[in-house]
Amino acid sequence: MTSRPVIDDLSNFWMPFSANRQFKSAPRLLESAKGMYYRSTDGRDVLDACAGLWCVNAGHGRDEIVAAVQKQAATLDFAPTFQMGHPLAFEAASKVAELMPEGLDRVFFTNSGSESVDTALKIALAYHRARGEGQRTRLIGRERGYHGVGFGGTSVGGIVNNRKMFGTLLAGVDHLPATYDRDKQAFTKGEPEYGAHFADDVERLVNLHGANTIAAVIVEPMAGSTGVLPAPKG
Repeated sequence: MTSRPVIDDLSNFWMPFSANRQFKSAPRLLESAKGMYYRSTDGRDVLDACAGLWCVNAGHGRDEIVAAVQKQAATLDFAPTFQMGHPLAFEAASKVAELMPEGLDRVFFTNSGSESVDTALKIALAYHRARGEGQRTRLIGRERGYHGVGFGGTSVGGIVNNRKMFGTLLAGVDHLPATYDRDKQAFTKGEPEYGAHFADDVERLVNLHGANTIAAVIVEPMAGSTGVLPAPKG
């Protein structure tokens, strides 16, 4: 299989979460994918063990998915959802609602995890204001948490290198401690026995700020970007 020439100038694309100068001095470029494997521009097959960025769980280049995308793009490539709609959006929302626990049956579509988190935080704030409790503005995240790269998600997130360049971020945000203790949880198989008490710190924050000021608490069921850390039992 003959690989296509590598592009000569890599300077214009500013890559996220990447050491750009170092990468561009010795780039690792992917040109195609099928199933579980990428194909690099130098002709190697690379196992995609992360499913892209955790978003290609069905595999790459699935014929039925390609056909469905092609069909939809030819039929209706875009339709606004501001005061308009199209049937498949409602059908997709209904299918998502069927998979959710009882009571979680309203679906707001977004384009990314970062947009999802910022939207969820806005919904929480607007919900309390609409019900006459506009003083509920405080958001609580967790140390070592990752909730995307928007201002809201970065503010409630707790990874220092994602936060330190952007000033004070959103006001009125506090953080729970991380539930990982290396001394007591290292080499744990599955959910650690130790550490559930760290979550109890939410009561301290509620007592510090006042229960009637809390708009939302956001935590990952399993911490991902900070090291794939299962939560302790309980």
